[in-house]
Amino acid sequence: MNDVVDEARRWIGTPYVHQASVRGAGSDCLGLIRGIWRQLNGAEPELVPHYSADWGEPQGQEMLFEAAARHLHKKAQDDELCAGDVLLFRMRTSAIAKHLGVVSGAGVSPKFIHAYTGHGVIESPLTGPWQRRIAARFVFHKG
Repeated sequence: MNDVVDEARRWIGTPYVHQASVRGAGSDCLGLIRGIWRQLNGAEPELVPHYSADWGEPQGQEMLFEAAARHLHKKAQDDELCAGDVLLFRMRTSAIAKHLGVVSGAGVSPKFIHAYTGHGVIESPLTGPWQRRIAARFVFHKG
């Protein structure tokens, strides 16, 4: 299938733990992406600094967007949605982007895998409300 999706699915059921990135023990949305990176590419490209749940929202700093742009390939918004795409979401209009997920199925009924507060790592339908929150899409570098 797809190496990114296969690895993301291995994380399903991992409890939600802020700032964690240990499959089966605890992860947040960034931790899931970090874990996939380590499986596909080895060591993480940079040390992740401490971050609060608000992701720099009071300062208006796009921390996740900037980090994703440094280490992943950005896709055009009008490119086809593909399994393995990394999605960056704005949870409110004009707020900073602070949630991540991986497309696990495209087509008529798209799905994505993400670590969600109170639920852990889950696979969810990529419904219209979620799609409207997509701020950017990226793909992992190969190797």
